[in-house]
Amino acid sequence: MNENQAVAALSALSQETRLRMVRYLVTKGGEGAAAGEVAKAAGASSSRASFHLNALSQAGLITATRASRSIIYRVDFAAMGGLIGYLIEDCCQNDPTIVSCCAPLTKQQG
Repeated sequence: MNENQAVAALSALSQETRLRMVRYLVTKGGEGAAAGEVAKAAGASSSRASFHLNALSQAGLITATRASRSIIYRVDFAAMGGLIGYLIEDCCQNDPTIVSCCAPLTKQQG
């Protein structure tokens, strides 16, 4: 990921409806969800959902695939990982304090 891609992704995520949409799509995993389902989960009207889903797609954070008469949206996990990696490595210079907060929780920690 480069700086321009990171700025576009962060800009797309800096809106509460879009952030809710990404959170929801993460829970759907590779299965994804239809636009109407994503809209309902995010509390957005159909027209607003389309606008927000397009912004997330343009930023490269989600993908859209036509399935019959529906469009299925999925999080691009590689892109999300690339954004997080960019922030940690480039912006935060792999600072140990910041990196430690990204370590998976063990049962003893959680």
